[in-house]
Amino acid sequence: MTETTSVVRARFCPSPTGTPHVGLIRTALFNWAFARHNGGKLVFRIEDTDAARDSQESYEQLLDALRWLGLDWDEGPEAGGDYGPYRQSERREIYADIAARLLAAGELYEAFSTNEEVEARHKAAGRDPKLGYDNFDRDLTEEQRAAYRAEGRVPVLRLRMPDADLGWTDLVRGDITFPAGSVPDPVLVRANGDPLYTLTNPVDDALMRITHVLRGEDLLPSTPRQLALYAALRRIGVAEFTPEFGHLPSVLGEGNKKLSKRDPQSNLFLYRERGFLRAGLLNYLALLGWSIADDRDIFSVDELVAAFEIGKVSSNPARFDLKKAEAINATHVRALPVGEFVTSVVPYLVADGVLPGEPGDEQLARLTAIAPLVQERITVLSDASSMLRFLFADDAEFEPEEDAAAKNLGEAAKPVLDAAITALEALPAWETGGIEQALKDALVDGLGLKPRKAFAPVRVAITGRTVSPPLYESMELLGRDVSLGRLRRALDG
Repeated sequence: MTETTSVVRARFCPSPTGTPHVGLIRTALFNWAFARHNGGKLVFRIEDTDAARDSQESYEQLLDALRWLGLDWDEGPEAGGDYGPYRQSERREIYADIAARLLAAGELYEAFSTNEEVEARHKAAGRDPKLGYDNFDRDLTEEQRAAYRAEGRVPVLRLRMPDADLGWTDLVRGDITFPAGSVPDPVLVRANGDPLYTLTNPVDDALMRITHVLRGEDLLPSTPRQLALYAALRRIGVAEFTPEFGHLPSVLGEGNKKLSKRDPQSNLFLYRERGFLRAGLLNYLALLGWSIADDRDIFSVDELVAAFEIGKVSSNPARFDLKKAEAINATHVRALPVGEFVTSVVPYLVADGVLPGEPGDEQLARLTAIAPLVQERITVLSDASSMLRFLFADDAEFEPEEDAAAKNLGEAAKPVLDAAITALEALPAWETGGIEQALKDALVDGLGLKPRKAFAPVRVAITGRTVSPPLYESMELLGRDVSLGRLRRALDG
């Protein structure tokens, strides 16, 4: 771990802006899996110092997202802990105190230069005016600072970067070095006294004794500033050690662009609405930069935790592939025990009006009977609604889908439906095997039709769709009267 602690302490510290997106949750997942794999602690911290962008709604959505996915935290909002508060908006006095101590120790300095003055100095020296801050105010005399104040200027506080190379061994990317002088002295405190991320994030990590910082690669350029601040915090006795850093690969969307919050497929809650399983979605998110084995894509959450090693995370960007996510989720749906599938799918059937708010015993028994057949045919739980509506529909209101009826229930279908009705009416017992044999004898052998032509009209008349659970089992579950009634209505229509 580090020179002063043997307990892993990872953290997830989002800003509560907008709806949680899959890239953010992938970062949460990797930190959670890393902490759990190493028997450590996960600290959940809310970085909400930007009052203009942060919202209570987004904060509550973050909590909701982590709870839904079972990504529990050991310290943080609602869990408490020894290093709170865990919302930065409640820690302003801490930042002000540490900034004052850093300033008094000479680690920070007052800087009065405006952006226009910095650009003018670059131009005068023949440099690119967009190079950024030139460290001009580092060595102002007290008289110069007093003169600026007399003009009404209020300084920002900047960190004095070391005149040496800054490097670290990244847990994902290996050795990384930023040459001396390549990182200008950063602002840590605005002129109005507001602390910036450059101060609050490392200070909180230090005070909360975070041992490992696993975050997106977009934050990698800020790491030298954090290392320099850690060194300063150690010199004034605030930090005991410097954490290890690992920068996780970007998640790409369409066209090799980073998956943005604005991309429709990045909204985490859309996957819950569609009926992704927790296990299926976490399985796929884990594959965005990590794999359990070269030849294996499907694994449980417990298997993920047991196998997760940060050194096996790829440094290459990961592409979000919705079709692969759906295929992995479908595998998890098929693997559910029937009772668990029924419990999981009922809320979607209720929401879509397929079942009433409190399904009766007969409805649940019918759902349980057909569940294994449905599990094999759906990708996400919400798919079950269109597939099962026929089984629970009030028979007087049942109507086949318009498209399916137009293609399969025209005049050409009448001889098929007539033969099917005649064969089925003669059945002594209404069970799957007998139904199958009677229809095959009447339609394939009797009418000489190929199976696809023979059974499509019957399927649409019974289920209302061209894609459904197995036809014969569905008819047995519907019962003789309902099945024959639907076939007759299709024939008369």
